[in-house]
Amino acid sequence: SSEVLEAIENVIQDVLKSLAQKKAPVLTLANRSDWRNIEFKDSVGLQMIPCCTTKQIRIDCPRSAPKFALMLRILSMIYKMVQSNTYATKRDIYYSDTLLFGSQSVVDNIINDISCMLKIPRRSLHILSTTKGFVAGNLSYTEEDGTKVNCTCSATAVTVPSNVQGIKNLISHAKFMLIVEKDATFQRLLDDDFCNKLSPCIMITGRGVPDLNTRLLVRKLWDTFQIPIFTLMDADPHGVEIMCIYKYGSVSMSFEAHHLTVPSIKWLGLLPSDLERLNIRKDVLIPFTKQDQKKLASIQKRPYIACQPMWKKELEIMAASKLKAEIQVLTSLSSDYLSRVYLPNKLQFGGWL
Repeated sequence: SSEVLEAIENVIQDVLKSLAQKKAPVLTLANRSDWRNIEFKDSVGLQMIPCCTTKQIRIDCPRSAPKFALMLRILSMIYKMVQSNTYATKRDIYYSDTLLFGSQSVVDNIINDISCMLKIPRRSLHILSTTKGFVAGNLSYTEEDGTKVNCTCSATAVTVPSNVQGIKNLISHAKFMLIVEKDATFQRLLDDDFCNKLSPCIMITGRGVPDLNTRLLVRKLWDTFQIPIFTLMDADPHGVEIMCIYKYGSVSMSFEAHHLTVPSIKWLGLLPSDLERLNIRKDVLIPFTKQDQKKLASIQKRPYIACQPMWKKELEIMAASKLKAEIQVLTSLSSDYLSRVYLPNKLQFGGWL
């Protein structure tokens, strides 16, 4: 925490120095959304290059002055929280002055900018994000406040902890981990008692695009147990994108790649090639939209696809068919096909990429 306080003090000192010299203060930020600032490393995923292009938030520029003020405001809130050892969610910060901040996304963006500027992970800034992910299966752990959580004996899922960094005493006999894209599929597998039927496993869902806590938990479980991790996604560009976030990270959070990515993740399903192999009827498939085509084309150009020839092939099958499928299409074969046939066969015979 002294490191955080010192980093903030240095920023404020620079601002005061500029004012003393009658110069306009400036905050310098890395361009987080620029692909030119990103390098792909097989063992890490997408990470920010050391000497990346930057942008300046100036107090004497009408366009960036409001952002400058908001950044200082949030820096002062972080400073007080670290000093008093208290925590707040991003939502708490927004609601502390909704008129000033205008929207939650403004707050989210500034917090990520501050984290990147100070080179300090968001959790160390005492800012928590509200969690939307769920975890279930063969896992127990103790939360930072001493609460014991046992996912194993729970028929319902447990919410991913909001302070993943603080959890300890992790125990699991799971043989593998399954990341499920959607909540509905996750709940269905839970109802079918999938976590216990085949062999003990841990199931996680980010319920769509995963939040930071879900990604941190996947990484923590990988670091702790070193068990195979599989993904179960829709066979569409959006599903592939989500899987890539878990595996390789995202451009906007590339400065935190070392805590967030798990490059050993495998694509279990739903593979575009599965649709033909299982003779899925064409009438249950969904035609591509213009947006799907655009997203798929952009994924195909990404640096990590080049080193994944099997993935490349699957994306080509998807692009050629111009059809996408949700995991639910498997119910057209039989109501419990996913948990009774599809997943056991895939896991037993190595049907992953």
